[in-house]
Parts: sequence; structure tokens; C-alpha cells
Amino acid sequence: MITFWFAILVLAWVLYFVLEGFDFGVGVLAPFLGRDEHERGAAIRTIGPFWDGNEVWLVAAIGVTFAAFPDWYAVLLSALYLPMVGILLLLAVRGVALEFRGKHDSPAWRRRCDRLLAGSSAGVALLWGAQLGVFVDGLPLGADGVVSGGGIGRSLSPLMTPAAGLGALGGLLGAVLLGATFLALRTTGPVRRRAVALARNGGNLGTVGLLLVGVAGGSRVVLVAAVACFVVGMLARQGREGGAFALTAAGVAGAVVMVFTAHGSVVLRSTLDPMWSLTRAGAAASASALELITVAGVIVLPGVLAYQAWSYWVFRRRIASERVPS
Repeated sequence: MITFWFAILVLAWVLYFVLEGFDFGVGVLAPFLGRDEHERGAAIRTIGPFWDGNEVWLVAAIGVTFAAFPDWYAVLLSALYLPMVGILLLLAVRGVALEFRGKHDSPAWRRRCDRLLAGSSAGVALLWGAQLGVFVDGLPLGADGVVSGGGIGRSLSPLMTPAAGLGALGGLLGAVLLGATFLALRTTGPVRRRAVALARNGGNLGTVGLLLVGVAGGSRVVLVAAVACFVVGMLARQGREGGAFALTAAGVAGAVVMVFTAHGSVVLRSTLDPMWSLTRAGAAASASALELITVAGVIVLPGVLAYQAWSYWVFRRRIASERVPS
């Protein structure tokens, strides 16, 4: 039962980072790929039917963590409460920018909303990437299951590490590449052309960067990621936007799975002593609690998946970014 719920937890996080990842990427790119109000509006409309539904997976991921692995939830939320508060505030700003953008016809109003959308989307991607880096690197977890330190410094110090910095950079670049391939897949006209060019150049840049990191660190996984980035750029150059988006999404999904399984059965590594690390079994709820939430999960999860699949099918057509003569 513990393994089952850990798999569900990882699935929820994968769906969140992939689906919200292209939302964040579109939010960041819309003001840059759209040269006027019509083009920026077309870019943002590609995520209009999906962005709030995609955020359901954040609720699901945090809910599963709380219900199935309460000790893990408690440690992470107590140690990283300030970054989490920052993410929630930025998500609120992002939601307001999306919802209120069309409430006023003023071009200045819409430009302000676009800037807020881009800034908040980039901020969320950076903070989530940094926290994923912290998950891999670990926290100073003591024998009593409490992270050492106190106050604001304890919550911010994990983000000041090289792992968090690399994670933040990877989170932003992953979101941008997802957003570029999604816009290439879902638009026509000038926005599509610029998105294809960005996906091509982004894939090539990612290939070079990952090759350098992989060779320096001797990591085969990073070298595989470099090959994937090269293929994404090649697919975008050939006009195969669906393949480019699918491969980018698979790469983000694979990265998330690797983060959560980097230390095997250890879900949170202690940087003080490996013996004090938190394991799946040690963080899991009781067997009776897991059986109880399994009933709810079996009922709710298929329905959410079916609804989202249906919504993506209904809104599958491309959005025109070129102006149609009247």
C-alpha cells in the first residue's frame, strides 16, 4: 500500500509539473512572442481553458502527501514554508492577471496584466525548480525528525545551495521549452513561427549546456537529457510540433520521477547523518489510513483524469495569431 500511494503521489506531481509547466512557459513567453495585443491575446488564449484545471494537480499532490505521508509533509512544509508561501502568492497574482486581463479594453491595462503574468509565472517556475533541487540535495534533518536551525534563515538557507540554483535554472528553462513547444503546437501565424524558432534554438542551447554539465560531472542521465534536447530542436525545425512537445513533456516527467526516486526508499535525505534520513515507510500513514484514502482515490482520480482528457480534446484546435481580414 505504501508503494502504491508513493506511485500516486509521484504521478500527481508529474502531472502538475508537466501541465502547469506549459502554462508557466506560455505566461513567460506571451509578452515576448506576441508583438501586439492581438498576438499576445492569442498566445494567452491557448491556456485559457486549461490553466485552472491544471492547478487541480497541485491540490491533489499536496493532499496525497498530507494524507499518505504526513511526516514527510510536516518536515517539508515546516522547513520550506517561506518558499511555499511565495509560490502561493505568485499563483494568486498569476490567476488575477489571467482572469482580469480581459475585464478592461485599455491596452495599458492589458500590458500590465501581461507583465504580471510573465513575472509571476517565471517566479513560480524558479521557486519550484529550486525546491526540487532541495529535495535531491536533502535537508539538515536531525535524529528527532526536525530540521535544524530556526526562524526565517532555516526556511531560506536550503535555497542558497548550488543544487537549488541549478534546480531553479532547470525549472525555468523546462517551463520555457514546454511553453514554446506548446505554442508551436496550438497556434498559427506569427506566434507559431516565433515559438518554433524559440523551441529550435532552446533545444540547441539546452543540448550544449547539458553536454557541458554531463561531461564535467560524468552523469549519463544529463547526457541523455542533452540528446533529448537536441531531438526536440530537430523536431521543431522539421515542423513536427506534436513530437517536440511530447518529448519535452516526457523529459520534464522523467526529471520529476528522478527527483522523487533519487535516493531509493529515502524520501528526504538528511545532510547531517544518513541514518536520520526519512524513508517512505517511516513517513507513511498507518495501514488503516492508507486503506481509507484508497477508497476515495479509486473513485476520484479516474474522474479527474477523464474530465481533463475530455477538455483537452474539446479545445484541441489551433488558435490563429494572424489577423483575419474582415
